[in-house]
Amino acid sequence: MTGLDPYERKILRELQRDASQTTAQVAERVGLSASPCWRRIDRLEREGYIQRRVAIVDREKVGLSAHVFAQVKLNAHGRANLEVFAAKIREYPEVMDCYVLLGSVDFMIRVVAEDIKAYERFFFEKLSQLPGIQEVTSTVALSEIKSTTALPI
Repeated sequence: MTGLDPYERKILRELQRDASQTTAQVAERVGLSASPCWRRIDRLEREGYIQRRVAIVDREKVGLSAHVFAQVKLNAHGRANLEVFAAKIREYPEVMDCYVLLGSVDFMIRVVAEDIKAYERFFFEKLSQLPGIQEVTSTVALSEIKSTTALPI
């Protein structure tokens, strides 16, 4: 990890674990005083190592029990207009992640919905209506074994 000293790595691990900690709490956990710790956190934010601080919400507790992975294949016309597809996908709040892939499919998207009926509506009313879609293969996640936002720093 270019540009990071051991303290900054510790700071990033701590903030990934719990971003609601005060600077003093982080400083104590990483072995610094508050001022140098604050300066390092400020630098990490300014330089984009820390993109933002968020609350991680339990999707099931807020009523989003369906978790679906969809592989999307575009036709030749669709591949010529990848940015149109990407712009539309960014508008859909149901889409949590979208990745461009190499291989037999073009995109992998992760979708959350209230239930399978809600995913079905999303699929027929939004996703399958996008221009250039050739094929969508949906896979429903039955349970979650591991989910993390923490990078192995």
